Amino acid sequence: MDTSITIYSLVDPQFLQPTEDIDPARVSELQQEILSAGRWTQPVSIHKDERFVMDGHHRLAIAQRLGLKILPVVLLDYDRVGVTAWREGETITPDSVFAMARSGRRFPCKTTRHIFRDPLPHCDIALDDLRHPPLLPVAARVNTRTGNMMGAV
Repeated sequence: MDTSITIYSLVDPQFLQPTEDIDPARVSELQQEILSAGRWTQPVSIHKDERFVMDGHHRLAIAQRLGLKILPVVLLDYDRVGVTAWREGETITPDSVFAMARSGRRFPCKTTRHIFRDPLPHCDIALDDLRHPPLLPVAARVNTRTGNMMGAV
């Protein structure tokens, strides 16, 4: 039985809450890769209820830099995702991530390490379609196997 996550949503990146700082050099490097490809291929992972970023802080920063109106995201929760610290001696729990998100502050870059139990979907969307999207609901779900829109989230 395939348990992979096959659906991503399209949301306005301005409504997403980062929980970690970013490395400006990594943002520039990754932005060049994305611009060279002209396509967005990896959704940002966010908490399904709180809308904070679990994984993909650098990609969110790039989406905002590029003025993207919609961004592919995967909606997850801590029932399907584990979290730990990148650095030895630090302790990170879902509660500490929730607390940071609710405070509006951010962890230092590369503090949280989210562990995904299921494979995450890929996407293949032209950057122009994310900058100037067709009229869609506030958030739309897309089946990554078929590419079909599945209605509002």
